[in-house]
Amino acid sequence: MNTTENEVMQNDREEILTMPCIPLRGLLVFPNTVLHFDVGREKSIKALEAAMNKDKILFVSSQKDENILIPTREDYYTIGTVVKIKQMLKIQGDTIRVLVEGLYRASIKEVVSEEPFISVAVDKVESIPMNGDDIETKAMIRVLLNTFDEYIELSPSVKNDMYDLSVVIDDADVLSDTIAVQLDVDIAKKQRVLEAFVVRERLNILNGIIFEENQILRLEHKLSEQVQENVKQNQKEYYLREQMKAIQNELGFGEDAVSEAKEWLDKLEKLNLDSKTEDKVKKEINKFTKMIPSSAESGVIRNYVETILSLPWNKSSKTNSDLKKAEKILNEDHYGLEKVKERILEYLAVIHLSKAIKGPIICLVGPPGVGKTSIARSIARSTGREFVRMSLGGVRDEAEIRGHRRTYIGAIPGRVISAIKDAGTDNPVFLFDEVDKIGSDFKGDPASALLEVLDPEQNKEFTDHFLEVPFDLSKVMFITTANTTATIPRPLLDRMEVIEVSGYTEEEKVKIAQKYLVPKQMKAHGLKKKNFAISEKALRDLINFYTRESGVRNLEREIGSLCRKVARKIVAKKAQSYRITPASLESYLGKHRYRYDTVTAESEVGVTTGMAWTQVGGDTLFIETALVPGTGKIELTGQLGDVMQESARTAITYIRSIAEEYDIEEDFYKKYDLHVHVPEGAVPKDGPSAGVTMFTSVMSTLTGIPVKKDVAMTGEITLRGKVLPVGGIKEKVLAAHRAGIKTILLPAENKADIDDIPQTVRRQLDFVLLEKAKEALKYALEESKGL
Repeated sequence: MNTTENEVMQNDREEILTMPCIPLRGLLVFPNTVLHFDVGREKSIKALEAAMNKDKILFVSSQKDENILIPTREDYYTIGTVVKIKQMLKIQGDTIRVLVEGLYRASIKEVVSEEPFISVAVDKVESIPMNGDDIETKAMIRVLLNTFDEYIELSPSVKNDMYDLSVVIDDADVLSDTIAVQLDVDIAKKQRVLEAFVVRERLNILNGIIFEENQILRLEHKLSEQVQENVKQNQKEYYLREQMKAIQNELGFGEDAVSEAKEWLDKLEKLNLDSKTEDKVKKEINKFTKMIPSSAESGVIRNYVETILSLPWNKSSKTNSDLKKAEKILNEDHYGLEKVKERILEYLAVIHLSKAIKGPIICLVGPPGVGKTSIARSIARSTGREFVRMSLGGVRDEAEIRGHRRTYIGAIPGRVISAIKDAGTDNPVFLFDEVDKIGSDFKGDPASALLEVLDPEQNKEFTDHFLEVPFDLSKVMFITTANTTATIPRPLLDRMEVIEVSGYTEEEKVKIAQKYLVPKQMKAHGLKKKNFAISEKALRDLINFYTRESGVRNLEREIGSLCRKVARKIVAKKAQSYRITPASLESYLGKHRYRYDTVTAESEVGVTTGMAWTQVGGDTLFIETALVPGTGKIELTGQLGDVMQESARTAITYIRSIAEEYDIEEDFYKKYDLHVHVPEGAVPKDGPSAGVTMFTSVMSTLTGIPVKKDVAMTGEITLRGKVLPVGGIKEKVLAAHRAGIKTILLPAENKADIDDIPQTVRRQLDFVLLEKAKEALKYALEESKGL
């Protein structure tokens, strides 16, 4: 913009107006035009409501990037349009459709506020008009109308009745805005027109934009005509090819189809299918013989018949019912996982007694790396069955499960039927991996399709969309795996027998490494016993300081890393034998990557040790409380979730109710501020199980009595001080034991969970069961009178 224009603008400005502002995405409103748009963002809706409650006047400006959901001042243009709201209509959800009339251009002077909506102070900007009687003006308008006329003929997005409106406008200012709003161009180009306050300059800019668009549209039309010519040529060639096929058929070139159909019928007779299925297949074979072999429909029928004939309709594996042999195989492949092994042996025992062949549907739930997927292979080996696997992670299409209907081009059976076909038997072990990560979208809900597959009462007649005939899946042993049951749809979960596979203890990991992982990695890296050895203490350091997981996946990866480094040294001929010790471990894998919270050297006031559950196992966390003079505020920090914050407030309210019993000032909540903090603030934390821990921490701070360093606790607390049960006891206790804790305070109703803790760990810990939260003070606080 030149200096003269700036001076004119300064002179033409009226008083500064303050009004609500809505940044528009992918849309621009011009003065003298009527336009509607949808408003869905919270700030925009509030701005709209504010305008309606006042004078219906609103300032709108286009966003520079329409993908930004929460725009700041830098994200929308300074120049916009003051509009008047003509009509509002609430449509789907919270979205509001607004009809506005552009009044005049305006420039943002300042942003008055951004909460609860954007409010701006704007200057009205007057256009610098042209002389309507001037010959040059008439010429520019005529050129613009001619250019726009061509644009309308070339562009399908502009209606002719809109053009008629612009023809009758004599005012160049209004004419330019009316034409600009109808152009299908990007917002940046329209913004140039809006920011051209001199009408002569605006007409030039608009003319240039339309001229450029006309060139592009002419080129598009030319390319479209070329494509249509190619399509006509292809249709002609297709017609001629079909005539050639008909002639070849008349000459007897279609006899191969008859012989192929006869071969299919022979195979069909040997399958001994039920009459309904057999009739369906025969009908398709007869249809095939009457078709041209090279036609598209013929290919679909061929694929259908061959799929039907290749399925194992009456072919089963002989199931191993020798319990000792099966148990030996399971123990060879996996250490631990006793509940899974016990369930499989029970299933084999039932087969042996009842001769039934109905397969169970088991869901193995546990953290990553504990062997859920690999135990399924061992189950197949121990039962003498084939093994097939289907990963459900990210599957969103129902057709993945039930197949595509044959009306679609390229239709194929679902992955369930395809896997059964690949297995070659009708009773394999079928693993649905990661069933908790299944999704859904507009293509259907795969989880709902799985309901029929995993329902023992329905899967006897499972019908794939491609096959269109029932197939018996009742003999299949279905096994699913998941990291959590929270995301599995309830009807699907109800059809499965859930077996919890908890994380391994340190002792179990050491045994697994010695018995399975080290020999496996040595073999994979070409090492022999004389080349490589690792001490038990080095394995423990590897587990504690280089991995943090419930399973052993990363542990195996680190052992593989050690093997590679040793292999390199052997090839370099530095030595032929290496023994990994705790002292040498750091030279191979670098500094310790993880640390475990351990008990502090001395007891502290207001610092308690809690226990937490994570997807990679248990962990300990410290809760700190500080009391400072103030007005009774409660500060909760450490990125605590809503439930955990509620637990803290519940604990403090309970303390107020029993303050007199412990000689605590009754008005402490008025005179002091309480600050409860959970360290490692970058890590989100939530859940109700820290209630007792927070209660003890605050009580320690208020009484000034230190908390014992070797005591850890967990449990939800109520307003009456009752301690409620929580989950993840095994993982929590193992983490506490690893941190050097000697005494564990648990809810009384979690007593049964103590039996799940390994005996070697139980012997080293004292367990205290709590009915009331204040019982924890006796065991957690140092000896002091009154408690």
